[in-house]
Amino acid sequence: MKVLIITGHLAYPLIKEVVAGSKENVIVHVAETQVAAFLTPKQIIKEVNTHFSDQLDDIDLILVPGLIKKGTREITKELGIPTFKGSTDGADLAMVLNLIESIELSEDKPADKLIEEEKRKEAFKFIEEFENDEENIKELLKKPNNILIGKLPVGEDFPMRVLSEIANAPFLSKEALINKCQYFVDSGADMIDIGMAAGEDFSDKIPELIETLRPIAGDRPLSIDTLNPKEIKVAAENGIDFVLSLDLGNQSEVADILKEKDIPAVLLPTNFTEGISPKTPKERVEAMHQLIKDTEGLRYVADLILDPVNSSSIVESIIACHEFHKENPAPMFFGVGNVTELMDADSGGVNVLLAGIGMELGVSILFTPEESGKTRGSVYELATASKMMFLAKNRKSIPKDLGINLVAFKDKHKRNDIIVNELDRVPETRQTKPMKFIRDKAGSFRINVDYGTTVENSRIVATHFKKNKPDLVIVGHTAQEVYEEIVTKELVTRMEHAAYLGSELQKAEIAMLTGKDYVQDFELFKNPDMFKK
Repeated sequence: MKVLIITGHLAYPLIKEVVAGSKENVIVHVAETQVAAFLTPKQIIKEVNTHFSDQLDDIDLILVPGLIKKGTREITKELGIPTFKGSTDGADLAMVLNLIESIELSEDKPADKLIEEEKRKEAFKFIEEFENDEENIKELLKKPNNILIGKLPVGEDFPMRVLSEIANAPFLSKEALINKCQYFVDSGADMIDIGMAAGEDFSDKIPELIETLRPIAGDRPLSIDTLNPKEIKVAAENGIDFVLSLDLGNQSEVADILKEKDIPAVLLPTNFTEGISPKTPKERVEAMHQLIKDTEGLRYVADLILDPVNSSSIVESIIACHEFHKENPAPMFFGVGNVTELMDADSGGVNVLLAGIGMELGVSILFTPEESGKTRGSVYELATASKMMFLAKNRKSIPKDLGINLVAFKDKHKRNDIIVNELDRVPETRQTKPMKFIRDKAGSFRINVDYGTTVENSRIVATHFKKNKPDLVIVGHTAQEVYEEIVTKELVTRMEHAAYLGSELQKAEIAMLTGKDYVQDFELFKNPDMFKK
């Protein structure tokens, strides 16, 4: 296949090098522009007609820069040659050329984005087909390392299930309970946990809690997080699907009713009644084996207790999981929130790493609340990480280039086609003093973000004030939607006010996408230099 690639002067050396090894017959043409992304369809048509008029019948395909603003339909129509967008980064052109006969290129979307979309579709298709294969699931549930919790198959042969805790549930209003549950469902939780209050007895509230949450949870199992035997019994009588937790202190009071109703439970190698909590891996494993023996006949998930960093020892707790699983293939529980809530770091990377460790250990359930700003989004992160690890495990690969990822605040690849132009004869300037503030006669704006349970359900809100009184509210899902409406309605008359609004609206959109708190006139992110001194 003869492929004509159009680029600019700055990117040409990189493009030439990248496509040198392609099996396709590639021609790289440098158009009369420094920056390839600035090319327009009319310019490209002119370039091709000027330089390749006698070769049009021989060219099978034209690839133009992926970053050009317009689509390529006009080029295809005018030249009679199929023309598509290449990659956004010139360095990815080799990948595009290698797949050129197996992917359907687009006139509007850059090729690398299409490849990402295809990988993503393939990843979700694999998981969906696995989850819907009833015969296979039936066979897998016969193995000792898998169990059924409610209607949900759980175990080492399935994706790790994410159990999200509604902490301090008895203290929440009905509306707050429903909103929290819906948020977790929308975030990808597989199971919903009703977190009770340690040392308290709210057994009288449990029937209403279950009744309130069941319609929101749908087919997802509901669990209850308590060591209180009375609360466990009431929950068992009212249709709870899963119990957190039994230990050597309370099992004698509740094991029989759980066996009778066939309700599985998390087992802890502790005896909180007597204040006993084993520390070493050996102590944890021995205590777990004793508890399994004492509750024989009960379906269970083993929790060797994942410790926070530098408390008892996260390493010791991971070793305990490893040692236990070598002797017993039963499903295991990983309290990821124990680590993320007690570490001042963004949760995303921590969650995906712990999910990877959990997958290697044979963990079946990843458990977390979202009790602090730094862990907001943990359920989504763990749900995504679980899919990543399931794909990696089945493909026998590292968790990279899977079609699903948790790269959020940085870029997966360094761009190689961003080349600094020669600036020798271009003057440079910078601000010497701030502009004097002059109020816009058209009015002012208060900007905030209305956060929904998903990004799709969230929105940017710009309230317009005239003479200090609100007179219009403009809402949108993107900064562009809002500022275009502001301009359309002629609600801004000063250039500096327009620039300010664009900056603030973009910050609001970034906050909406990332879950950061947006406060007008304040920065979203810390300057990393402040930690270098």
